[in-house]
Amino acid sequence: MTSTPPKYCGATVHESRLSNGMKVLVAERHLDPVVAVMVWYGVGARHERPEEAGISHFLEHMMFKGTETRGKGAIDLETTVLGGSNNAFTTPDHTAYWFEFASDRWEKALDLEADRMQSLSLDPEEFASEKQVVLEELSMGLDDPWRALSEKVSAALFGRHPYGQPVIGYRDTLDPMTPEDMRAHYDRFYRPGNATLVIAGDVDPKRAVEAAEERFGKIADPELGPGDARRTPPEPDYSGVMRIETTWDDQASRMIMVWPGGVFGSDDDFVFDVVVTILTSGKLARLYRRAVVNEGLATSVSANNDARKAAGGFWIYSEAVQGVLPATLEAAIDEEVARLRTELVTEDELTRAKKLLDASDAFESETITDVAETLGEYATDLQWTDVLGVSERRNAVTAEMIRETCARLLIP
Repeated sequence: MTSTPPKYCGATVHESRLSNGMKVLVAERHLDPVVAVMVWYGVGARHERPEEAGISHFLEHMMFKGTETRGKGAIDLETTVLGGSNNAFTTPDHTAYWFEFASDRWEKALDLEADRMQSLSLDPEEFASEKQVVLEELSMGLDDPWRALSEKVSAALFGRHPYGQPVIGYRDTLDPMTPEDMRAHYDRFYRPGNATLVIAGDVDPKRAVEAAEERFGKIADPELGPGDARRTPPEPDYSGVMRIETTWDDQASRMIMVWPGGVFGSDDDFVFDVVVTILTSGKLARLYRRAVVNEGLATSVSANNDARKAAGGFWIYSEAVQGVLPATLEAAIDEEVARLRTELVTEDELTRAKKLLDASDAFESETITDVAETLGEYATDLQWTDVLGVSERRNAVTAEMIRETCARLLIP
């Protein structure tokens, strides 16, 4: 007797594996005649050696620059001709590629993805040209004061752990990078056994799996040799207080405060989701109300729970009103964080935060591509079934859990 497949955001989710071990998720939802196709690879900046920082993001760019059978621009052209869209992104933990097509032509995405999984060309001229694009993107990022500051803070938070390096890498690691370096990285990580295919939307599950097997099943999943092993990175060192002071060519006073956070999918992760909302989401939030509305200390204040597969950070960003000493704003933030460590948040605050988070989840799962993205992230970094319990686990967060977690991690 077969069990009924679970549902997520109105989609019935079917899981299978191809003959070569590639994981396939089909999320069947017939609300709109649209299908999203995503391929997720379990490789991001975290998997890079220090001397190859930025290679995963650079490879993402090159995946659009031609294969042995398709020239430069062909992937985008074929997508556009069929009225679809595509894009990709790289994070510290994974790299993902997505297509969105009408449901009568979605299988073209499988053709394109299977082709570039096994026959990426890495033409030297295209490689050199695209390297300049990535270097220009790097330079533009360094011209952003928030990004420049956050990269320094991240390096301080994570230390020698690969999470301390930016996804885009550094000029001194990108400059000497060669097509041969990228080919080795591609061969090591862009293989069926390290990939998850998500097909979501107006599809027949049986046909979707058959179509995936037809395109991807024949791609061999090579055995990795000793040279492919990755050294286990050192754990981040969170001991002590570290202060970074830097200057920028304007009058603004920007400040980032960050503490170690929870890993993705942990109890700490769900607690910090609620804490972020209590502190900075909306005009009733504690820190926004105090620093921006009541005391006029900051022009802006926000928080971020940056939970990742192997570690995490809890970030607070603020910008002081001109004439306000940064130390005064810092002291106000410290006081609000101290309250979280020592006092219980109110039941009203807890209820409001959970309702806001549930509403945000509902909004972010409106499109089938959003559904595919969430399923793919959980399938790559945890188990996809973990997503089914997110609302329940988050709504189980108590005031006592918040105080305990903050007392343990948000220490001065």
